[in-house]
Amino acid sequence: MNYMIDRGADLPVYMQLYRQLRGDILSGALPLGAKLPSKRTLAEELGLSLITVEHACALLADEGYIETRERSGAYVSFGGVTGREEPLAVPSPAPAGSSAPEDFPFTSLAKAMRRVLTVYDRRILERSPGSGVWELRAAIAAYIARSRGLLVGPERIVVGAGAEYLYGLIVQLFGAGTRFALEEPCYARIRQVYEANGAKCVGLPMGTDGIVSWALENCGAGVLHVTPFNSYPSRVTASASKRHEYARWARARNAYIVEDDYDAELASVTKHIETICSLAPERVLYLNTFSRSFAPSMRTAYLVLPEALTKPWQEKLGFYSCTVPVFEQYVLAEFLNGGELERYISRRRRKLRQQRDS
Repeated sequence: MNYMIDRGADLPVYMQLYRQLRGDILSGALPLGAKLPSKRTLAEELGLSLITVEHACALLADEGYIETRERSGAYVSFGGVTGREEPLAVPSPAPAGSSAPEDFPFTSLAKAMRRVLTVYDRRILERSPGSGVWELRAAIAAYIARSRGLLVGPERIVVGAGAEYLYGLIVQLFGAGTRFALEEPCYARIRQVYEANGAKCVGLPMGTDGIVSWALENCGAGVLHVTPFNSYPSRVTASASKRHEYARWARARNAYIVEDDYDAELASVTKHIETICSLAPERVLYLNTFSRSFAPSMRTAYLVLPEALTKPWQEKLGFYSCTVPVFEQYVLAEFLNGGELERYISRRRRKLRQQRDS
């Protein structure tokens, strides 16, 4: 092993180990099927705690780079077909939740509202910039840097009243008649909104680790819309191999990907699920909403634009008014900047982990 740990670095030790192991997997130094050194061996040779090594390996497993086999160890699963390439049977959609969990931090929300009334004063009566108030866009930029590892400036973030509203603007950005490839099955409103705005949609069948490769290769689309984590209603999470495949597809065809990252923040094992945006930032429009992580009533979503599309967006769509009330934007910014949302998500993630392990 040639792994080096810098204890004085800002990056946590477990993330340093994770990145070095992932680098060897991506380079082929650890090929498909290769067995990783045992956790105990890694811990002893690198002078790390067993918990630190387990954290790094859990992250690799959660993202689909390795798989663990009982009483055998961990093996590289990246680089091959990790699921069936036959289409899945379409499951019956489950009803979506419509209420906030009982442990929602209403006291913290009330404090954030009072701070906004005190600090922002009459600014809550002013018209919002079209992409959203700068304070919220800056808070979102800092939040996704912490939670998703995405480093973007506030000027590349657009705020809107729900993901469906932003879907419509995306079609207008690329133009009516653009061919959009969608997961099949997918959340029905994705297709409905795209087609209502003039997009031509084609469904691509899902296998057990994402869209089947032959369908993606032959779809001829200019835009691919995917929900790589826990796609609805199939509940499929794209493997690491599949996410890299999506990125390669977009680059090879000069196409774009709309990465709908809904629900990923509530991953039960780790908050660091790798995004497609981190693999091909120049080809991905990253979209997420606070409806699931915060509350269904918080009709606030955000879109991160690739740098090359920021100016075209402003030229084509900059005349639109922001659809989220200014007061709610400032409240959400306060909630994010105070770390309340992340603490709330951590509590919910622990409950999910306990439910999974029980």
